[in-house]
Amino acid sequence: MRWTFVNNNFTEAENAFIQTNDLALQRGYAVFDYFRTLNHQPLFLDDYLDRFFNSARELFITLNHTPQEVKAIILQLIQKNNIPQSGIRMIATGGYSPDSYTPVQGNFILQQQPLQLPDAVKFEDGIRIMTHPYQRDLPAVKSINYLMGIWLQKQLKEKGLDDVLYFQHNIISEFPRANIFIVTPDGRLATPAHNILAGITRKKILEFAGDILPTEVRDISVTELKQAPEVFMTSTTKRILPVTEIDGVRIGNGKAGAFTRQLYTQFLQQLEAVTVSGHNPF
Repeated sequence: MRWTFVNNNFTEAENAFIQTNDLALQRGYAVFDYFRTLNHQPLFLDDYLDRFFNSARELFITLNHTPQEVKAIILQLIQKNNIPQSGIRMIATGGYSPDSYTPVQGNFILQQQPLQLPDAVKFEDGIRIMTHPYQRDLPAVKSINYLMGIWLQKQLKEKGLDDVLYFQHNIISEFPRANIFIVTPDGRLATPAHNILAGITRKKILEFAGDILPTEVRDISVTELKQAPEVFMTSTTKRILPVTEIDGVRIGNGKAGAFTRQLYTQFLQQLEAVTVSGHNPF
């Protein structure tokens, strides 16, 4: 049996529900966030809670729980489900709006599921991607609107590609579910500054990457992207994953680059510290 939390109660996952007049269903109006557990420990939970509540504020969604209360509920959920390595999704909906248009008191949902991370083979092979001109609405908000990313899945499958990277006016931004980094020819690490969701994994990498190579947060053109010797994506579920081909252009030697490997090893060592000591190093 797997437990889910809805508003004020734990319930069996198959029995969890909200009403169909919620703005999440009527208008696709809701926010969410998603974090991992490792050995039953939530990783970087304060960062994810800050982003989740900020997204809710930006969309004028009110919640009946404080961040500290949500944290306590999450720890209870982890204990009840007993899934060592998992993903936990927090959702705040627009609520039961009387006019199906105005946000009101939101519904709050917590879900937990087992999580399988990319293996060493996937890291070695990397991913092949295409670019697409698009800019998400309110990019700093983690909303449930993945219309374009999901719509493009058919095209990705037809082309045998793994993901799509958005750009606008020749400036790249993000993947539908991940951030992007490049290593420049002169050995600098760069990641887009604008029109993105500020990823937590991105944040953690920027915190320690400066000890390995200089870092820059700035605009990156599609041209510069394709000329970079190393490119990789970062996300909660992907951690660090090399990008080896973009629009048919091979990146570097088509494998994970030296700096990407070093950053990946460093990130895994930081996570391993959580496993060994039970203390979150961040």
